[in-house]
Amino acid sequence: MLPAGIFTDTPTLIGDWLIVWPLILPLLGAALLLMLRSQSGLQAPFAALILVVMLVTEGMLAARVLADGPVAMTMSRWLPPFGISFAADMLSASFAFVAGIVALFVLAFAQTDVEPRETRNGFYPLLLVLMAGVNGAFLTGDIFNLYVWLEVVLIAAFGLISIGGRKLQLDGAVKYGFISLLGTTLFLVAVALLYGLTGTLNMADLIRLAPNIDARAGSGIAALFLLALGIKAAAFPVNTWLPASYHTPGASVSALFGALLTKVGVYAILRILAGIIPLSMVRDVGYVGWPGFGFDFSLSLLLGFVAGATLILAPLGAIAETNIRRAVGFVLIGGIGASLAGLGMYSFGGIQGAAMYALHSMLTLTALYFTAGVIERQTGTTDTRKMGGLYHYSSPLSILFLVLALGIAGMPPFLGFWAKFALVQAGASSREYWLVTVILINAFLTVIAMGRLWSHIFWRNGREGDPSEAPNANLRPLNARDRVWGFWPAAVLTAGIVLLGFFPQPLATAGFVAAQTIVDSSSYVSAVAPAGVR
Repeated sequence: MLPAGIFTDTPTLIGDWLIVWPLILPLLGAALLLMLRSQSGLQAPFAALILVVMLVTEGMLAARVLADGPVAMTMSRWLPPFGISFAADMLSASFAFVAGIVALFVLAFAQTDVEPRETRNGFYPLLLVLMAGVNGAFLTGDIFNLYVWLEVVLIAAFGLISIGGRKLQLDGAVKYGFISLLGTTLFLVAVALLYGLTGTLNMADLIRLAPNIDARAGSGIAALFLLALGIKAAAFPVNTWLPASYHTPGASVSALFGALLTKVGVYAILRILAGIIPLSMVRDVGYVGWPGFGFDFSLSLLLGFVAGATLILAPLGAIAETNIRRAVGFVLIGGIGASLAGLGMYSFGGIQGAAMYALHSMLTLTALYFTAGVIERQTGTTDTRKMGGLYHYSSPLSILFLVLALGIAGMPPFLGFWAKFALVQAGASSREYWLVTVILINAFLTVIAMGRLWSHIFWRNGREGDPSEAPNANLRPLNARDRVWGFWPAAVLTAGIVLLGFFPQPLATAGFVAAQTIVDSSSYVSAVAPAGVR
């Protein structure tokens, strides 16, 4: 006989199915597309249909969470902590919604660089499987299933990065696959240790039980989570794999990876280190060194150091880089540091700023990778030293790149400004002045890095080493396909980013409500595990 309270006959409301549709739809779509592999002309339209319906369900889910608070659904009516739960609060719902927007734009841009043999080899099913993994990671309410969805993401991403079969892609796939496998293995070890201390894997149950575990053991497990997820998020010092791999596939896959894969790591760090592990364990101070020679140490201090180093070193890498998409990869890493800095403040405003910056980065990095891909098409090279002259040749593209450059640096009035403003304001309020200083230095260095790229690609008349008056003879116009599916998706997405910069209330609201649920998790716990359970 089952213990009382474990099994329930309460029917699942129709509205609660919104939580699982973002997972079910892409998985079903991927299976159907695999069965239709011989129908290459149906692959892109059918995948687009699936992504549109998925995005609609994600929008409805985000609207419901904003109106009613967190919602949850547990498989097979086995209530937590025994059942497998899916849960959505504003943090997870907003991340999933923005991920859906990114995937739809990536699908459009992919029409410029996905070759017919890549379509036959399963590009579109892999894209849908990746989206299922990303949505699963955002919406799961079980920490072991977070590991499972991270594995789904790894498998799909490995397929996408290597699907072209070129030597450079295979090199990038090996680097990405090895380091990602290491990260997921460390994550699984941390999950096992946490389960050994608490006896549960349900996130809502962990929130209730984590304060009762040994503080030093909890701090050690939190540090292991930080290492594992820091690899996923490409934080210092485990970030060198990203610029070595993200530039190897087509620009559409680079955009997908840059926008989503690292943000899964950021999301998991926010969810676990801010939402599950008690603050007392994060700020637990220990002495490192010998009597009379050492210093006080805590996980929050370590997180702040990781964030600061990531913020400073990443744009310096972009300044030194000559490959355009590798440079964008370093800029992406700098944004990860900004989100980690917000978490390192361990305040309401810091978590709000971290969420806002991650959401902004998902959109802006997608458009920036798109623009880099169009630039490569027009110049016929990935080396910025061999570019030049695009300002006169394609002034709309130069304006597009400049807008995104200022936006990713956090200049007003673009969307990135409001995210960095929230972080600076939170840092000043919590007296974390050194983090505020590092964030501002990052903005300054990012302006230099992006300004250098713009001047070399657009302002300079021709290739490096040629006479200054000699034009770049290698420039070529975009064909109709590249204009429709390459330039215009980048332009439309950039226009949306600029519009949100003038009307940032949706971003601020999403960050504010997300931070509320993380700081006060009672509504999340009540939604996942009703009173009386356990």
